[in-house]
Amino acid sequence: MKITKKIVGFTVNNGDSTETPAEPAKAPSVKADVIQMHETLKRPDKLIGSTYKLKVPEHVSAHAMYITINDIVLNEGTEHELRRPFEVFINSKNLEHYQWIVALTRIMSAVFRKGGDITFLVEELNSVFDPRGGYWSKGKYMPSIIAEIGNVIERHLIEIGMLQPETLDPAQQKLIDEKKAELEGEQSAGQSSVESNQSDSGNGTEEQSQRQQASSWQANASLCGKCNQKAVVIRDGCATCLNCGDSKCG
Repeated sequence: MKITKKIVGFTVNNGDSTETPAEPAKAPSVKADVIQMHETLKRPDKLIGSTYKLKVPEHVSAHAMYITINDIVLNEGTEHELRRPFEVFINSKNLEHYQWIVALTRIMSAVFRKGGDITFLVEELNSVFDPRGGYWSKGKYMPSIIAEIGNVIERHLIEIGMLQPETLDPAQQKLIDEKKAELEGEQSAGQSSVESNQSDSGNGTEEQSQRQQASSWQANASLCGKCNQKAVVIRDGCATCLNCGDSKCG
């Protein structure tokens, strides 16, 4: 017998079977394709951008840098919507850094477009040290300009949800707050004693008083190797960072 139609079901005929032919199997529902970041993804005509101003000490660079990171929105309007960095640009009037800035931005943009986990860039940039020495920026030690660029990238990745900010657990935060309160209390008591002695002797000056008020426990703190903040103090015989909680005693 010649079959001229599409076979949609079958049954075995053993002569006395009364079974009806099986119903054709239903085709599985096709799920919508989820677009992931990959290097062949074409650049849209419009991207969402954020620009960060980077002002470093004048002995490092006389002019500020402006870091622009453009993001692409994947699967917009669906439950799989993602915002991922697509390209980065760094502008500055200082032409001394022009070559390495161009090289760095092109490499980072290529890594962004490659897709996958790009958060390793933050750690790699933060571990670059300037042989001439680093500098302080907003209370945090920066080992190099590259490291501060890495800090900007980290802030941006946190804002778009690719990185989670480091937070202390409640118990650790409570311990740090108690240590800070102890130090501030000791400092206030010491300052009051000095002011009293100056008042009795008549040798105290307004300038000395202002200088003592401006000092704090951070003036005698040392640099933390984990968070690069000047917040490591000796409490109970143990070096403890009062910013990130890192302790030599575990």
